[in-house]
Amino acid sequence: MEVRKRLYRIVGLDGNPHPVLDTPFETKDAAMGAANQWCVGQGSECTLSYRGIGVEVLTRSGVWRTVGYPENCLR
Repeated sequence: MEVRKRLYRIVGLDGNPHPVLDTPFETKDAAMGAANQWCVGQGSECTLSYRGIGVEVLTRSGVWRTVGYPENCLR
């Protein structure tokens, strides 16, 4: 049985890959950390609609599923 690594990505609230944070992450914690860091740094000057971020995981069937929303990005 093949063990596949999970991949995570950061998306905007519209479900599209985030224009700044569009990179694969190996863990949910890494994706959430990058999102949180961006939201208190560069993203803090953005509107809430642009700063609103979701974290998704790639399922075995090839579909992206939302697994969380960094809270400080939604303020």
